[in-house]
Amino acid sequence: MNLVERFLKYVSFDTQSDELTRLTPSTPGQMVFAEYLKSELESLGLEDITLDENGYLFATLPANTDKEVPVIGFIAHMDTSPDMSGKNVTPRIVEKYDGSDIVLCTEENIVLSPAQFPELLDHKGEDLIVTNGKTLLGADDKAGIAEIVSAVVYLQEHPEIKHGKIRIGFNPDEEIGEGAHKFDVQKFGCEWAYTMDGGEVGELEFENFNAAAAKIIFKGRNVHPGYAKHKMINSIRIANQFITMLPRHETPEHTSGYEGFYHLIGIQGDVEQSTVSYIIRDHDRNKFEDRKKEIEHLVNKINAEFGKGTATLELRDQYYNMREKIEPVMHIIDTAFAAMEAVGVKPNVKPIRGGTDGAQLSFKGLPCPNIFAGGLNFHGRYEFVPIQNMEKAMKVIVKIAELVASK
Repeated sequence: MNLVERFLKYVSFDTQSDELTRLTPSTPGQMVFAEYLKSELESLGLEDITLDENGYLFATLPANTDKEVPVIGFIAHMDTSPDMSGKNVTPRIVEKYDGSDIVLCTEENIVLSPAQFPELLDHKGEDLIVTNGKTLLGADDKAGIAEIVSAVVYLQEHPEIKHGKIRIGFNPDEEIGEGAHKFDVQKFGCEWAYTMDGGEVGELEFENFNAAAAKIIFKGRNVHPGYAKHKMINSIRIANQFITMLPRHETPEHTSGYEGFYHLIGIQGDVEQSTVSYIIRDHDRNKFEDRKKEIEHLVNKINAEFGKGTATLELRDQYYNMREKIEPVMHIIDTAFAAMEAVGVKPNVKPIRGGTDGAQLSFKGLPCPNIFAGGLNFHGRYEFVPIQNMEKAMKVIVKIAELVASK
């Protein structure tokens, strides 16, 4: 089975995660996929293969050199985003893409067009794997899994490439922020690792957002509207007032680069009670803390105006910027940078406007920057991955293993 065949097989598994179940893995399809991967790794002759009850699959490619070489790892996640269905994924390959519109679904007139997605034009002449317009594709992060497994096979088939012990890890529930929570770093046993979970070719990331989630519950008082004067308290209107108190341009649609934001991700309610949910993001730790304080301040203002207990805040940190854990070991970035250049990929070091399992793993003692897996337009029907992107990512993995052993 080659890289493309492997990827097409992997996306046939429905592994959409679900934050509401409170289980690990959060959905049974992830364990079904993990069992399949376990059997594949066994057939390839890998060692120390373990799959625990939470869906964490680890395996070892033994060293083929007597030289003392650091143990490194490659990690990818098995789940796909809850944002869109990953069931009955029906991919097709657009060979030698010519730069025109790609009709994904004729009956529903769903079109992948460079007018909306100009990055398509960066891949003219390449072979694109696309969806049928009814599901996401799953390149996030089954491309990463396929690249890691294919790189291992390549190293097995080319014993002249000397490498140390390599650990691979596939985990559930990254898309709901739980991927690293039950990842046993000590059992994984690496000096450092790389997540293969980035987008476009060349992406190399060791900075990510500091992240928090906020939920504010607003209590109201419902009275017949005909007799409500000075009696009714409409929680929906109070929630709306709160929303307008936050800076209107500090939102995802108005920010880029290192700029942080408040992102309203949900609102439910009636007169009696309403709830708004936010995610808070900033690369700068001090600004991140200030954003959380601002949320607390505005909740206090609401309670000062409408009465104590009107607004209740639930605020929790999700993950932090891995940069502070990577900077002391920048040689691992240098190695990835050199590997990319060696296989003809121009490195693009950039901050992640999001987070990866690597951020949490870095704070658990496993420095873990992120490398491109090659997919684009994640989490929706317009997701696609150029086959050439996946091939380059696979080559980067192989070259990293070779460079680590040669130093």
